[in-house]
Amino acid sequence: MIRAVVFDVGECLVDETREYGTWADWLGVPRHTFAAMFGAVIAQGQDYRETFRMFRPGFDLYAERDRRAEAGQPESFGEGDLYADVRPALRQLRADGLWLGIAGNQTVRAGKILRELFTDDVDLIGTSDDWGAAKPEPLFFERVTEVVPFSAEETLYVGDRVDNDIAPARVAGMHTALIRRGPWGVIQWSSEDAQKLPTFRVESLRELSGLILNFNERER
Repeated sequence: MIRAVVFDVGECLVDETREYGTWADWLGVPRHTFAAMFGAVIAQGQDYRETFRMFRPGFDLYAERDRRAEAGQPESFGEGDLYADVRPALRQLRADGLWLGIAGNQTVRAGKILRELFTDDVDLIGTSDDWGAAKPEPLFFERVTEVVPFSAEETLYVGDRVDNDIAPARVAGMHTALIRRGPWGVIQWSSEDAQKLPTFRVESLRELSGLILNFNERER
């Protein structure tokens, strides 16, 4: 049975449209041009950071984040950047008696923002910076299994990427849910792995409650 649900952050809980738009501004690139290149890079199976290097060779995302912060333009997201289904879905899953967590590739600063946004909504928030391991590294998912008070087989990991979320979480023994939104979710949705690997495929987080309840009924 599924007793715990752990969510990825970007394009699962947080709509990153505004944040990537600010990166385009920082690079001095039209936003639609940056977005088009971003999609092309993902469709080719490359690391998304190659998008930045297309416009600025040698671009170092971590160093550039520090420069933005020093310039008074740090990475930022808030309530208005959450997808509309996030709060209702968390409330329903909590009412269903499930343990809830958030775990994604995020900086210390982003982790602080997440803890302010979800103070009473989830049981744990972990980030790659907290754990010294980033998806899709197996160590990241080992950390998830260590902090969740249930077995990997009783945990559902929810994300928008087959490569970073679904495949490695499945290898770690977890159930998975692929959500179709954001660049990766839409581009990868029709791939063979996206169709065969996830336990669930959803268009909205609000679908999870019913799917999990039905799944658990079958497992009783």
